[in-house]
Amino acid sequence: MACTTCMNPEGKPVKMRKEKDTMGELDVPDDKLYGAQTVRSVMNFPIGGIEERMPYPVVVAMGILKKAAAKVNMEFGLDKKIAEAIMQAADDVISGKLYREGHFPLVIWQTGSGTQTNMNTNEVIANRAIQILGGTLGSKDPVHPNDHVNKSQSSNDTYPTAMHVAVAMELRDRLMPGLVALRDTLEAKSKEFDKIVKIGSYLTKKMGPICKHYLSIEIFFIKIGAPGAELRGNKHKKKYSERPYACDLCPKKFMARKDLRNHRMIHTGEKPHKCQLCNQAFIQKCALNRHMKGIPFETAPNKFESLACHDAMVEVSGALNTIAVSLMKIANDIRLLASGPRCGLGELMLPENEPGSSIMPGKVNPTQCEALTMVAAQVMGNHVACTIGGSNGHFELNVFKPMMVANVLRSIRLIGQYLAAAIAKTAHKEGTTLKDAAIKLGHLTAEQFDKWVRPEDMLGPK
Repeated sequence: MACTTCMNPEGKPVKMRKEKDTMGELDVPDDKLYGAQTVRSVMNFPIGGIEERMPYPVVVAMGILKKAAAKVNMEFGLDKKIAEAIMQAADDVISGKLYREGHFPLVIWQTGSGTQTNMNTNEVIANRAIQILGGTLGSKDPVHPNDHVNKSQSSNDTYPTAMHVAVAMELRDRLMPGLVALRDTLEAKSKEFDKIVKIGSYLTKKMGPICKHYLSIEIFFIKIGAPGAELRGNKHKKKYSERPYACDLCPKKFMARKDLRNHRMIHTGEKPHKCQLCNQAFIQKCALNRHMKGIPFETAPNKFESLACHDAMVEVSGALNTIAVSLMKIANDIRLLASGPRCGLGELMLPENEPGSSIMPGKVNPTQCEALTMVAAQVMGNHVACTIGGSNGHFELNVFKPMMVANVLRSIRLIGQYLAAAIAKTAHKEGTTLKDAAIKLGHLTAEQFDKWVRPEDMLGPK
């Protein structure tokens, strides 16, 4: 394509090429793989800047879908050379290489159906495939973004599917390890505190001794205990991660009886799709795909409902909101129990991770609790936005898709990163008074301490 040179916002020359879409011709930076439709979106929605870019997990999920579509299209007649180039280009999207290089500049705040992100993906994969095949960027030859990369697809099925794939992978990879670590840490603390007797509190009023020290959490997949009860909880606590319903025809297990009943249907009739690793056969190819991927994706039973509503996304957001509610209460209880050490409750001793004040020496704040409560508040706010988005599925299409998935992914990232980085540890320090410590360190004599450290003189200037 013909190329020109223009100046970027920093005043540096940038080589441009001409690309066309159905609305005309536009200049596209020659070092970028996207095309005219992506440029139009950048021009029409300059909202938020790079911080508001489409989340990385969504772009990776789009790459996965495009690769899968190319493979199926090849089986149904798409030229093998083109299909293989598309799959190779999709691998560059899945690896994150093309995202990091700036080929996906679009922000969340765009068309509510995610159409422009779908076309951004189509253009990038098409141009990368053209590079692989030795063609000219922007020529749409031999690979066309619509006719080949987007073949037999629509934004209305690819983007919602990418939303679900992205959230499922992030829940598995980012959130669940942190929740498991938190569960294990709290259960370990329950055993450590097992013999400690403390005074319980109802309505912030002391009521009487309870037989075990309390720290509790009620989280997404396991109920450990309840406020005011023993940490270890009931012996028969409900573990949402357990899968009690096992298939008698294969090793798979399920959380609900209806899921087992639906699964058994794949063991009846002809099963032409066989796993190359274990020889297990399936009726549907999608069943084979989810068996091999390790995440139990299922095709939506009612496609129209899935386009118009995103109840599953709202439900996941609600589960994250529940986690945030529990974490907020835990953090508040811990910092109140750790208040003091001289004048507060002082029932817990928290790690002294950093100075708590720029003016008061020796002051240490419960900073992890403070960070956690802010994370919880943000997750609750994200859920409100997701709830509003889910309620605005007008007629046959919900057009709040990018905002909904972005907020769910933010909540997963916030909770997952916090739990991975800040699992609470208990630090026990030598229990001495301020006076003893000052004398031991040689800073003051006993007489000097009694003269200068007088609480009544610290109330204000005289």
